[in-house]
Amino acid sequence: MLERPTQRLWRSILDIYEAILTHPFIRGLTDGSLKEEVFKRYVIQDTIYLRGFAKALASLAARSPEEDWQRIFVEDALGVYEVEKRLHESFFAAWGISRDEIERTPPNPVNAAYVNHLLAIVLSRDFPIGLSAVLPCYWIYLEVGRYLETRGSPKDIYRKWIETYSIGEYVKIVNRVLNIADEALNRISEEEWDEAKEAFRLSSIYEYLFWDAAYRGDSFPFPLRSFHQSYKQCGEKK
Repeated sequence: MLERPTQRLWRSILDIYEAILTHPFIRGLTDGSLKEEVFKRYVIQDTIYLRGFAKALASLAARSPEEDWQRIFVEDALGVYEVEKRLHESFFAAWGISRDEIERTPPNPVNAAYVNHLLAIVLSRDFPIGLSAVLPCYWIYLEVGRYLETRGSPKDIYRKWIETYSIGEYVKIVNRVLNIADEALNRISEEEWDEAKEAFRLSSIYEYLFWDAAYRGDSFPFPLRSFHQSYKQCGEKK
């Protein structure tokens, strides 16, 4: 039996996936050692990231060569806003974090770079390459969720997060996208395949870095808004 394109892609990131599974953030979810403050930081950054990911999916839908694929990625873009927002807001309510506080939080460097990478690839390359770039966000979360689900967690809040990505509707969503990817990638040339594999691998690296940045508390060394810009905005409000 011939190996499917998505199987080839997954083989190309096994080193990254293994590093994700052994990262202290992921290990800490199952043994309960992850500090909730670190998890909170991750969830806030993930909420910020998902806005950019939804834009990437909407742009990918516009570039899809098949009408059914367009519909699917539009649905997934809306699903990002709806399903993930409900999950995160349940966490925010428990933590007493307001929506305004989220709005004031800047993305960390990895978050900003990852979103810019996705949008750049989706908007500048053909559909199969753009799809390869967004695929790790779907797929790695499913595989990590399945891995963690077999191990469980002593903390309710971590179990709730794990279940979101390991069972039910999310499995169907990812499998649907994998089927599209197999069909789209079967149509491309070897040169395009190299681009697709590189886009997939770079996004997978960003997935690792996203957890790592949250764990270490990475941030920009300077404010994203300059003092002059902040001062001007304060003046406009008066």
